[in-house]
Amino acid sequence: MKEIKTNVMRILEKENIEYEAKFYPHGKDAVDGVTVAKLTGQNPKQVFKTLVTVSNKKEYFVFVIPVEKELDLKKAAKSVGAKSVEMIPVKEINKVTGYIRGGCSPVGMKKAYKTTYHSTAGEQSVIMVSGGKIGTQIACAPEELLKLTEGQYADVCKD
Repeated sequence: MKEIKTNVMRILEKENIEYEAKFYPHGKDAVDGVTVAKLTGQNPKQVFKTLVTVSNKKEYFVFVIPVEKELDLKKAAKSVGAKSVEMIPVKEINKVTGYIRGGCSPVGMKKAYKTTYHSTAGEQSVIMVSGGKIGTQIACAPEELLKLTEGQYADVCKD
């Protein structure tokens, strides 16, 4: 079987960043992150979802948080210096990021948006994020992702 390479994998390889690709079965629809963790045999605390928000000034911000958690919009806005942020409508995900819902990765978006990783990412030796398409996950060191996306750590989840 031919290995499926995504743009995320190509970018990581070009930057000499070690990663492991994990694949999971799926239907036409996205699978929730906790299910993805189970399907890939990973601890849900190490599996992160990528969320895209828009500020009151129409700036886009990316938040990468554990799949079991919910984004706190007030904490998220404060972490990026915005008055407020809200989730972008699902129909805009592809236009803004180049990805589809369920396959959105912090790596390789159409533009480089300010990216914030939940503070718990830095406590892990490896985290998993979307590989850029539904059914594909990438496991790698959070510090490498942080550096590549010029990201930051912050507590942006609901308690």
